[in-house]
Amino acid sequence: MTGFVPRTVPVAVDWEAAADLVVIGGGVAGLTAARTASLRGLRVLTLSKGGPADTATQYAQGGIAVVAPEGDSVDSHVRDTVAAGAGLCDAAAVRSIVAGGQAAVAALTDLGAVFDLGRDGRVARTREGGHSIRRIIHAGGDATGAEVQRALSAAGLPVLFGAAAGEVLLGADGVRGVLVISERGTGVVHAPAVLLATGGLGQLYALSTNPDGATADGVALALRAGAAVADLEFVQFHPTVLYTPGGLGRRPLISEAVRGEGGVLVDLAGRSVTAGVHPRGDLAPRDVVSLAIAARMRETGADHVLLDATGIAGFAARFPTITDSCLAAGIDPRTDPIPVAPAAHYQCGGVVTDTEGRTGVPGLYAAGEVARTGLHGANRLASNSLLEGLVVGERAGAAAVERRGAAGEVTEVRQVAAEVAPRAAVQRLATAHASVVRDADGLDRAQRRLAELRRPVSPDRRAPESPGTGRFAVSDRPGHRGSGPADAAAGLGTAPGGTVAQQGPAVAARRITAVEDAALTLTARALLAAAALRTESRGCHTRSDHPGAVAAQAHSTRFVLGPDGTPVPAGAADPAVPTAS
Repeated sequence: MTGFVPRTVPVAVDWEAAADLVVIGGGVAGLTAARTASLRGLRVLTLSKGGPADTATQYAQGGIAVVAPEGDSVDSHVRDTVAAGAGLCDAAAVRSIVAGGQAAVAALTDLGAVFDLGRDGRVARTREGGHSIRRIIHAGGDATGAEVQRALSAAGLPVLFGAAAGEVLLGADGVRGVLVISERGTGVVHAPAVLLATGGLGQLYALSTNPDGATADGVALALRAGAAVADLEFVQFHPTVLYTPGGLGRRPLISEAVRGEGGVLVDLAGRSVTAGVHPRGDLAPRDVVSLAIAARMRETGADHVLLDATGIAGFAARFPTITDSCLAAGIDPRTDPIPVAPAAHYQCGGVVTDTEGRTGVPGLYAAGEVARTGLHGANRLASNSLLEGLVVGERAGAAAVERRGAAGEVTEVRQVAAEVAPRAAVQRLATAHASVVRDADGLDRAQRRLAELRRPVSPDRRAPESPGTGRFAVSDRPGHRGSGPADAAAGLGTAPGGTVAQQGPAVAARRITAVEDAALTLTARALLAAAALRTESRGCHTRSDHPGAVAAQAHSTRFVLGPDGTPVPAGAADPAVPTAS
């Protein structure tokens, strides 16, 4: 464990349930893990802040990068991934995950996922930035994520919607459960294993492709539980997000597959944006294209560039989602160039895990975008995210079996008293000083301003400070052992007094927002510290004051919480092995 000694407050509990595994997040990694664990006999409960489609998976357009049956190989996919990762990938982790891709896609197909076919009746494949071959499979043209979400959701596993994790509850033997905030009040799910599958941190920025729930919850939960994070400075900005004047929040992305099918990036004068920048031109890795667009925008004073896809035959049929988004903005992509600009898209780093999702905290796992397995390094290769979610999600679900019966139940419920800064201010600071291009002055300014804005906040459902408050004995909880995952998902978890509490959607939404704001504040502190420490430019971390890569910095640095709750470096890390110190 780390040296973090949190200030905590006792919390009143309205309801309880029990499970063998709690999955936090209902996207590709979480649902894959839940299904795998369930098939191995575990009682699984999945928590989702939103509804069935409120996930980053739902919005994934491009597809799944998986080794093609002909003219491709694991070695080729590994080479492309490692090249994009700019010296920070763990080659063994890359090979392990890439090699598991075909089996993972086959399992998804067995669940009923349907992928697009070519004229020859075989699965169609496209090419995206950084790939040397057409290996990306897709569904519904540009709706791959929606098809993956549909197939996994159809498995019908217990999911408690509208519920957020407030804290991972620990004991001497590791994870013992989760503190849950929902319309039914504050709950405790007793479980020896918790999987973080919370997605990314896109809402740290004013413009993002991520859903509203991408508020870095998993990073904050892991840090407060004593786990390490790494590579948070590497935030991938999707180079081509639909630009509309004054647009804020989640913006529709224009998939890289559009460029793979022949779309061309030009500035407002019609000049190529990437000519002479990279051998692969518009299909260069995302960090290269984002930087080229940002540079051209600075040079010309424009707030966007253009993606000319008018030469793509059958555009509307191949890209129906993009077509609808453009038409809603008054643009017909079949006849008009699409205005685009970079926006926050993917967190390449996250909670340090091995390739089976294990962190350094016994019973705590992470998979998907929230995790840092070593696959992405300093820059994610396009469409490797759904691949990782499927492969590592399945492995993490299987790994959780090792925790069955391994931990005692929660006997004391306390929540960390967090610090919070206003969300809009955090977003302004991150957007201004930790975006596509950073420098020391801006990062320092952001850190100092964030320190001025932070205010301590305690859970608003706290119990009064008195001896024994927050504690309860197992015998005091009638019906607890009968309140399993299905009961909890159906709203039948048992309260300590034997009744079910109700708080209402407005109160629950306010409390969940407070949890999100605390997560964004803590994650911003860690990201800014990591970006300031890395005095070089590598992958999707670009320092204007340190424009080149430095060989001595070709490693990841882990961050943990220090004794006072400040994110501090834990030293250079072996990317493959999780740590608890």
